[in-house]
Amino acid sequence: MAEVVEFRVPAASAQTLLVWGLEPEPGLEHSLFSVFSKFGPLYSVRAHRNAAVAGPGYYAIIKFYSAGDASRAQRACNGQRLFQKSPLKVCVCTKQKGFQQQVLALHSNKCQELANHYFGFNGWSSRIITLQNVSGFDGGNEELGETLQKRSVKYLCAVEVTLPNHGVRTRGVALGEADIENSEDPLEFVTATRRVQKLAVGKALSSAFQKILLVVLENGKVAVEYDSTQEELTDSLTEEDLKGLVQVSELALEQFDLEEEVLSDLSFDDELPSREMPSN
Repeated sequence: MAEVVEFRVPAASAQTLLVWGLEPEPGLEHSLFSVFSKFGPLYSVRAHRNAAVAGPGYYAIIKFYSAGDASRAQRACNGQRLFQKSPLKVCVCTKQKGFQQQVLALHSNKCQELANHYFGFNGWSSRIITLQNVSGFDGGNEELGETLQKRSVKYLCAVEVTLPNHGVRTRGVALGEADIENSEDPLEFVTATRRVQKLAVGKALSSAFQKILLVVLENGKVAVEYDSTQEELTDSLTEEDLKGLVQVSELALEQFDLEEEVLSDLSFDDELPSREMPSN
């Protein structure tokens, strides 16, 4: 039976494993990752200390992108010792009562990890179509008498993702924004500008991946479908139109403010995340 895997934060209970009976040890999450990642790509591994009433030890929550991978891991690992002396208990979280999961766009770093797993490093590419400074295009929202010590920097980015082996191209457009506390400080301005540029590129890349559906077959092969329900007005524009996007007054900038997961370890020292296909 085929399964559809999306470039979104896993929210279904069938994609989540609960592991308990864990013994405290250094690098516990790393040990769990080493074992469970053999069954498929993981979104997250989180180990927690047991509540006082449950006695000493730890439990872990492991999120897979694929419910099928989670199910295989549960069957193979439940009751096994794996990396410790006592056997572990592993179950699929079939119910999550009283908690409504919000489906978030997958962070661009995670999108690239997932794409590398299913397509291979050379099986996809991305490129920046345009990266525009749109600061001040939001209609002059400054209040009368407000000083210029604090202002915001905004960049609008359009990115294209290509899957040559599947004949699929998708686009994403997103807005990056940050406030500058002291606009007279050139170092702060440059740092904020670089941060916003990378934020806009990453969010646009994530937006492009949202339109790709991975159809994972039983034999492990992967088919790709374009999710037309995620189409945006900008998908029908030419590249020249995209580069002049800020001049189209009917397109509000707020619609490109993609809501996605937040990764605290994102570094802004790296190059902007665009990757071309290597030449043969």
